[in-house]
Amino acid sequence: MQIAAPANGIRWTIAPRDRLVVATVAILLGVCFYPGLRDLANIWATQEEYSFGYMIPAVTLYLLWQRRGDIAATGFAGAWSGTLLVAVALLALGIGQIATLGTVVQYSFLMCLFGLVAAFTGWQAFKVMAMPLVILCFMVPLPNYLLREISQALQLWSSQIGVMIIRAFGISVYLEGNVIDLGGLRLQVVEACNGLRYLLPLMTIGFIIAYLFKAPPWKRAVVFLSTIPITLLMNSVRIGLIGVLSEHFGRSMAEGFLHEFEGWAVFMACMALLVGEIAILTRMSGDRVSLAEVLSVPATGVDHSALRQDRVISRPFLVAGLLVAAAATISQFVSIPRADLPERRDFAAFPMSLEGWHGVPSRMEREYLEMLKLDDYLLADYMRDQPGSVNLYVSYYASQANGNSAHSPKACIPGDGWEIVDFSQRALPGVKVGTESLNVNRVVIQRGQNRQLVYYWFQQHGRSITGEYLVKLQIFWDAVTRQRTDGAMVRLVARTLPGEPLERADARLEEFAARAVPMLGAYIPD
Repeated sequence: MQIAAPANGIRWTIAPRDRLVVATVAILLGVCFYPGLRDLANIWATQEEYSFGYMIPAVTLYLLWQRRGDIAATGFAGAWSGTLLVAVALLALGIGQIATLGTVVQYSFLMCLFGLVAAFTGWQAFKVMAMPLVILCFMVPLPNYLLREISQALQLWSSQIGVMIIRAFGISVYLEGNVIDLGGLRLQVVEACNGLRYLLPLMTIGFIIAYLFKAPPWKRAVVFLSTIPITLLMNSVRIGLIGVLSEHFGRSMAEGFLHEFEGWAVFMACMALLVGEIAILTRMSGDRVSLAEVLSVPATGVDHSALRQDRVISRPFLVAGLLVAAAATISQFVSIPRADLPERRDFAAFPMSLEGWHGVPSRMEREYLEMLKLDDYLLADYMRDQPGSVNLYVSYYASQANGNSAHSPKACIPGDGWEIVDFSQRALPGVKVGTESLNVNRVVIQRGQNRQLVYYWFQQHGRSITGEYLVKLQIFWDAVTRQRTDGAMVRLVARTLPGEPLERADARLEEFAARAVPMLGAYIPD
């Protein structure tokens, strides 16, 4: 361990009285953000992708402790911009609480923490602690809708590469979306096999290793960014090996303890590849140092022989602390009113007879219900006297506050093996949602010789929205202004008949929409 050279022979410390002030601000910070931090701990406990979150604060504290010598040798000069960052973070906290958006609250906690540190130390001293503090960002989950899109992309890529590996062993296999068909056995690459369980912790470890790696910045960047292809490759290898073993030894190779053990082994292989990559990058520069030397934790001890001098708590930090104290007080004594949801009918009561159209309801399998986490849904096939049917699916969420919202068909369609041939938006002037004409996404999809026409839209408080990200902004706006985040996704599907032009399928969907959409208002309240 090296001893940090003190600036001007001074070893900076904090007087006991001032430590009490800092500790008080820290406690008040916890009071402010308690609901968000409680939800964050619950995510760590229930979502395997983020089960490593418990370790992140400990890692940050350890790395800061290792740099205690540099911190003690650095003079502090509080920054008013840090106080401003605290004010912005507390404003974001208020918005997040009003909108019941846990992700906003959690990220505003990090913003407030960074602002307090900058208000206490100043940005020059903040740089000494910056990297350990940035590691805290990995403990906060990504928004659910973004996580879903990443998950679906990983499923598709892993399936495709996994099938290539299976074929390399001379096994005949057919891939349909995320379903691997081995003839007598069909394996589905579900969310649990998407690789996120490896990717998120491996990216965190990769960032920590890149921070410790004594190498030029470009090599550090390569180490961190390589965690993505490493995860994708090794997860694909896992899927490929499961397919090969299942072909020879049966479905048991894809289930139970062996399946979980394969996941653990793959993660260890990812770590081995990461370490091997660092070894190669080290050798490229001609260095003959050991991995222990290039990956050692930067530790600096305190020079106790230097003159001890107490720091003076800066005015920016005191003002920031007062802002936190005010926010903590308000959070305890002011409750945010919640709007009651309008009464709505359950989809079980939705009519199966719509002016010449007769429906047959269906039920979704439990695994899909557990994945979608919806509050109510409608799934039915409607037919009439003329040829051609329409499938109606509506997913309703009483709350979409924390990203637990409707899955976009645009993202889900490829997972079922369908190819999107054409994608556009279309207005149906003859059909109204609220006071406006219905706007839909019009999607032509094809799988082999089968072709379907899909209309879908997001129905949010009397509006039809076609944009996947626009609806997220609308949910946020409604959460802040109306304290409501309920809404639904509506999808209509027409399977084209042999030789049927798309115009006929369009006419069929428009006719059905004119019958069904006005009925939805009682089930998807404005």
